[in-house]
Amino acid sequence: YGGAKHPLLYQKIPVKLSCDQGRGIGDSIQIDLVEHCGQSAEGPFLSTVSITDIGSGWWEGEPVMTKGMWGIQRALGCAQYRFPFPWKEIHTDNGTEFINDVIWRYAQRNKLDFSRSRPYAKNDNCFVEQKNGTHVRKIVGHYRYDTRTEYEILKELYRTDLRLYKNFFQPIIPLVSKERIGGHIKRKYGEPKTPYQRIMEDETISQDIKDRLTAIYQDLNPAQLKRNVKRNQDLLYRAYCKKHSRVQNKIKK
Repeated sequence: YGGAKHPLLYQKIPVKLSCDQGRGIGDSIQIDLVEHCGQSAEGPFLSTVSITDIGSGWWEGEPVMTKGMWGIQRALGCAQYRFPFPWKEIHTDNGTEFINDVIWRYAQRNKLDFSRSRPYAKNDNCFVEQKNGTHVRKIVGHYRYDTRTEYEILKELYRTDLRLYKNFFQPIIPLVSKERIGGHIKRKYGEPKTPYQRIMEDETISQDIKDRLTAIYQDLNPAQLKRNVKRNQDLLYRAYCKKHSRVQNKIKK
């Protein structure tokens, strides 16, 4: 799928801890892959390329039919196009679906810095790991998705209502500081704001970008977006049940 490991690329792509990654909007884009394999990783199945900006919390998702490097590149291109601001750096884990010549050249063409996490250190990619739970698993569950119908439903869900609802209407509470006092950890959190609000308040973001986002925001109905998300969730579950029913019938025969 992702290709063999490329030792030279692992040397070229620097390791960055979470604290080393930029906090400005667009400075560091964390990327991860969420697999929809159910209880078995055998055979082809769908995955979600999950992408978030550390500075604003803006999130985009894109489904892929396999973990092949060309599919991952297309997913990154689609998601990057939907982001309202430019990227400066991408940060991934050490999976070969990301650390390969195709994604390396993608970063070079788009003039993006490229960093990676330490092996087996999920905290280095913690911002997107959190979104994997709240924006992917809580929405589409832990079932196995492996059909074209399920792919099309996921694509519709990610590219329209879910991204609009999460980015424009769901606040994020940022962790400002963390201090160990004896055997306890004291955490201090900032004011909850949506990614849209954080972008609008950032002085480095151009007025043109803010005007475009405001125009989108004024046309949105959060209640309708939530209903549309629920409708796609129901469609996805029905597609899964229909597929599962066909499989069970074949087994009985």
